[in-house]
Formats: sequence, structure tokens, C-alpha cells
Amino acid sequence: MRSPRPWDLVVLGGGTAGIVAAKTAARLGSRTLLVEDHRTGGDCLWTGCVPSKALLAAAGVAASARSAHRFGVVTGDVQVDFARTMEHVHAAIATIAPIDSPEALTAAGVTVRAGRGRFVDQGVLEIDGDPVRFRQAVVATGAAPTRPGVPGLEDVDALTSDDVWELREAPRRLAILGGGSIGCELGQAMARLGVDVTVVESASRVLPQEDADASAVVGRALTADGVTLRVGRTATSVTGSDDGRAGTLHLDDGSTVAFDRLLLAVGRTPRTRDIGLDRIGVEVDDRGFVVVDDRLRTTNPRVWAAGDLTGHPQFTHTAGVHGSLAASNAALGVPRRVDTAVVPRVTFTQPEVAAVGVDTGRTQRGLRQLTQQHDDVDRAVVEAETDGFTRVVVDRKRRIVGATVVGPRAGETLGELAIAVQQGLRTRDLASVMHAYPTWNDGPWNAAVADVRTQLEAPVTRRILRLLVRVRRALLARRDR
Repeated sequence: MRSPRPWDLVVLGGGTAGIVAAKTAARLGSRTLLVEDHRTGGDCLWTGCVPSKALLAAAGVAASARSAHRFGVVTGDVQVDFARTMEHVHAAIATIAPIDSPEALTAAGVTVRAGRGRFVDQGVLEIDGDPVRFRQAVVATGAAPTRPGVPGLEDVDALTSDDVWELREAPRRLAILGGGSIGCELGQAMARLGVDVTVVESASRVLPQEDADASAVVGRALTADGVTLRVGRTATSVTGSDDGRAGTLHLDDGSTVAFDRLLLAVGRTPRTRDIGLDRIGVEVDDRGFVVVDDRLRTTNPRVWAAGDLTGHPQFTHTAGVHGSLAASNAALGVPRRVDTAVVPRVTFTQPEVAAVGVDTGRTQRGLRQLTQQHDDVDRAVVEAETDGFTRVVVDRKRRIVGATVVGPRAGETLGELAIAVQQGLRTRDLASVMHAYPTWNDGPWNAAVADVRTQLEAPVTRRILRLLVRVRRALLARRDR
């Protein structure tokens, strides 16, 4: 019996990277098979971007109602129905889910199979024991929340960003291990919804990967919302209670944090174990991330990888762009390379922290910082949200090479700065573009305008400009005679 012809491309994993890779390959004419053992849509849809932003939206409404008196609006006591809040979260997921469904993939020309995929030989993938052959593959199995090796943690039913969305009743006290983006976003949201929240972070500040001034603003915002911050502290052990959920965190300074639920937010571990990568010559590093070159090719020349399992920045937008790039490289044999220097990122606390390009918190040789405090941005003043800033980093040629924005809707403000960094635009290029007033984009615009003014006020430039004015005056005077 003649064996079925091999698939042009097999995609293992149905999250953002896998979905975009499969659709891209199918659009280019490749016979494409996508294999997913749980549900298409991945972490972003089910446990990440969508539910977290829906929760943050509800929490933001509660916070706005409580602070409405600042504007002369009296709302009375704010009550939170947590169960209905979670209904809103799941309704948002349900509304968006059809976009990433197997039906939508099938309509795009992709064949979808449910089941656990595992590579067993060169060009062979088993799906629940059923072998299928392929010519090329994209591995896009993503990453999962990390469970740290804290003694006693195994005795507690700790939550992660995977399962916190199943809560229907708000815990009275929530302890969060980790003060990165996930810990800060969920910590602030829960506090605004009435939960007593404590965030434990081993670094000296929350958001330790961001500009220190940005971290300070977010730290103040969290504290104002009632979050207790225990920074520079490490959990040494956990003592569980009889119900298996509540317990006590023991910290390295001898203090303790009592909780009714514990949430782990200390990072993400790639899902690369037990999928047979060693059987097909695909190397992983000591952390479990797939080793890829700048074209997303693995150590097997016919296997590519994209998304959170590569060690590249773990964002949905990165996964989507890299999924498309890996698929087109595989299907067309084109030498497109990844660009990890210009990857925008946003922490969706209130205020938001958005950044792109070089680190604005570290002054490097040949680079300068331009900072616009938001108490000088009129939109921030009228909205009473002045605890923020826009910081732009420029090189010797005044090209914009990095930026951090802290404030409401900072993620939207970041868009033009990302373009500026990628295209090598100078401050005068940004300053020359008319911006609508008053908007949050006045932050980067005003920073650029201020830099152009410093150029105009340089002694040599001022002498030249004054000379031109005198020449112009003389010419006009001659014409008037």
C-alpha cells in the first residue's frame, strides 16, 4: 500500500506562533498540518493577554469609581461582585476565541488535528501514536508558568496564570511570588477588586527589568492601591494549612506572609520536554529553550522554532511575527532574519510601562537621555495623572534608539517611538510631525521638540541664525526703499 505523501509543513503547537505559522504556510501554498493537544489559541487567548486585560479593565473601573471624588463626582461605596467580574473575563475569551478556532484555521487552508504530537524520527511525527510524515516542521509549543523549588510549596495548591481564571470567589488574602509584569498586573487588579495583596520580589524593586524610575512609579501606584510590597526578599519555605490552599510564606529576613491563596509569577519554562526533539537532532540549552539561529532554524536544518520556547522575548506579538517568519523561511527558502533589537513591550498596570529599544535606565557611552515629565504634559494634567514620564535615548547623531513611557495608554504612545527606533529617525524628524493636542503623544513629541531647541540654542547655530536674520532684514529693507 502506498504511504500517504508527506506534509510540506507540520506545525506542533496551536498558540499564537503556531497559528500564524500555519496560516502563513497555507497562504503560500504549502500543505500544512497543525497539531495541538489541548485547544487552539494558546496562552494569550485562554490564560494570558485576553483574560488579564479583561480583569484589569474591571479593576480599573472600580479604581476610577473610588477616586471619582477627585473630580467632584461622588459615587458612594463601591461594591465588587467578583463572580460577575470573572464572568466578564470569560465572556471576553469566548468572544475572541472563534478567531483562533480549528474552524477558522480550516477555512484558512490548514488541516488541524487534535492530539499529542511527538517527533520519533527524521521527518516523522507521531500524533497519539499515529505516525505522519513531513518535509519541514515548525515547533511552537510555547512555555508554561515556572514552579520554583521552594520547600513546602508542593503541599499548597498554588495558583498560576494558567488557573487563576477559574476563581469565582475572591480570596481575602493573596500572596504573589514575583514582582515582574504578571505579578504587578494581577496584584494591582486583585487589590483594586478588594483583595488584600502582598507581592514578594527577590530583586530590590518591582519590574526589575525596566527603567528604575518606571519601577518607582509603578511601585507607588501599587502601594496607593493597597498592595504590600516585600522587595529584596526571597521565600525560603511555605507552610500549608489543612485546606491545602491557605498557608504562610517564610521569607529570608525571618518575616512571614499569611495567605488564603498563593499565586506564582516567577517566570515561564519552555514546553520542550517529552516532544522528541532529541530524536530529530534539535538542541535545547540548559534552560530548555530551543537553540535557533537568526532565521529561526534549529540545529536540524528542516526544523524551525518560534514563540516562547526560543528564548526570544516572550510576547504575543513576538510569537506572531516570528511564527510568520519561520513559516515563510521554511516554505520559500528565503533568508529573512529576526530582529530582537526593536521589540516593544508593555506592562499593563495603571500607569502602564511601555518600552522599546535600548535600556533607558542605563546611560551608555555615546548616548543621551531626554526626559519629559508628565506634569508638563497637558493631557496628563487635565486627567490628574501626572506621575509618569517619557524618556527617549538618542545617539550622537540624535537618532532615537530607545524609549520608555510611563502613563495611561503608554502602549499606544509607544507605537510611533517603535517606528522611530526601527527606522533610525532623529528627534527633528519626530518634532517636525504635527501632533494632535492634547494627547499623551505630546510626551515624546515635546521631548523631541526640546532636543531640537537645544540644537538651535547652540552658540554656533545661534550665530548662524542671527546672521541669516540680519541678511534677511537687509534684503527686505532694500526692497522697501
